[in-house]
Formats: sequence, structure tokens, C-alpha cells
Amino acid sequence: MKALFYSLVLACSLLSCKSSPDNSENKIAKNLPSYTAKKATSLITIDGKNDELDWTKAETQTFNHFYYHDSIKEANDEQLTEFQMLWDEEYLYVFFKCSDKYVTARELVRDGAPYMDDCAEIFLSPVPEQLSMHMGFEVNLFKISNDFWYMTDYFKGQTGNLKAFNPEFDVEVVIDGTLNDNSDIDQGWTMEMAIPLKLFRMLDTYAPVQKGTKWTFLALRQDRNEVDGDRRVTSTLFSSDYLDSFDVHASSSFGYLEFQE
Repeated sequence: MKALFYSLVLACSLLSCKSSPDNSENKIAKNLPSYTAKKATSLITIDGKNDELDWTKAETQTFNHFYYHDSIKEANDEQLTEFQMLWDEEYLYVFFKCSDKYVTARELVRDGAPYMDDCAEIFLSPVPEQLSMHMGFEVNLFKISNDFWYMTDYFKGQTGNLKAFNPEFDVEVVIDGTLNDNSDIDQGWTMEMAIPLKLFRMLDTYAPVQKGTKWTFLALRQDRNEVDGDRRVTSTLFSSDYLDSFDVHASSSFGYLEFQE
């Protein structure tokens, strides 16, 4: 019942966003960068590994856009992230493969700040437009999630962040290294997610997941190499227009997610 209530509230908000002529971020997406997710044809086991045959057929893209939160750039900051996605009738599957010399995480509380750790993130809007609303999943290496509906123009130009509905989704992590120990050099980590499509029930009326459907989204990584302090680097799949403020939640940073078989 609670999930249905939040779906109704968000559906009403989405309708409001689409109909408002004054919302500058509600622009029809054109000529956007894109990622094509292929349909899985067999069972995907969420174990932090992409060793099923379907993953070998998935498109692989890398995060090539780096943003420095404290304007300090160190030698190990621009580390490789490879990104893949699949889908079927029930789930959206997401896979991150991250090179990382110093694997680090601290947050242990859900809806806390895993984005201050080594963290994988994906933001999703279930429509083919750049809206001022998206569902976000931010997960650190302890599998601690900060999940939310984020509204960039909730009221009088201020943001809104709804965390009351904690969605259930599967995630697993594999670490090749020693967590929170900078006395040695690590190899990196992988993270695999299965996000249920039912979380978008009623919102996906505008763009149900099927061959040819487009959503808008952004995938990104937070990379923190020091055990102490809060210095970190953000890397993204698509380029952000907000290099100074690092506002990765801005819809103008989103590209297409296209579902194909």
C-alpha cells in the first residue's frame, strides 16, 4: 500500500512537471549521448560478476568525465570505470567495473552518505525527456544505499529529496584488494545491481520498458582514495554542464537509455 501511495504521489508530480511551461529543465531531449541496453535472454545472477553470456553481448562504455570537489588533482584520481546494462521483463541490470588502487568506504547507515565513499550511482527518469525529477541509487562497497526521488525544482527553485520510500533492489560487490588499508595497492572492485521495473509502476506509463523505448539517465562513480578526510573525485558517463557546482542531479547532464533486444 505504501509503495502504491508513493507511486501515485510521484505520478502526479511527474504530470505536473510535464505540463508546467515555466520549468526550464523540462525540455524534450534531442541529440543526447546515449547508452543502448540489450535484453537478457537467460537468468542473470546478482553476484558482483558479469560472467553470464548476456554480459559479453552488452555494450561497454567508460566514464571519461572527471570533476574535482576540492580543485586538488592527485596522480591516482582518474581511474578507469567500465559500465554495462541489460534488461528483461522484470529488472534493469547494472554493472560497474572500477579500477581502484585504494579501495575505501565508511558509511554504514542506509540513506546516509555513501556518496562520500567509493560508490556507484545511477539516476533514472522513466521518460524520453530531461525532466526535473529522477530516481537515484547510490551504493558504496558495504552495499549501503542512499536511494531517493530527487526533484531539482520542487518549490520556488529549491530542490526536494524524497527518501521515505526505501525501494528493495539486489546488489552485490566484489573487491580485489583490502578495504580501508592504504598500505598496499588494490586492483579495484565490481558492483552489480538488479533494479525492479515495478519500482516505476504508473510512472512508466509514458515509456514502458520494451524494444525501442527511451528513458533518460546518468551513471556515475564517486572515487575516494584516502581513508581519512572527504576528498573525492566524481566521474560520469555523460558530461555535466555544472563543472563548478558539480550538480550531477541537473537533468541537462542526462543522456538517453535506449532499450533494445
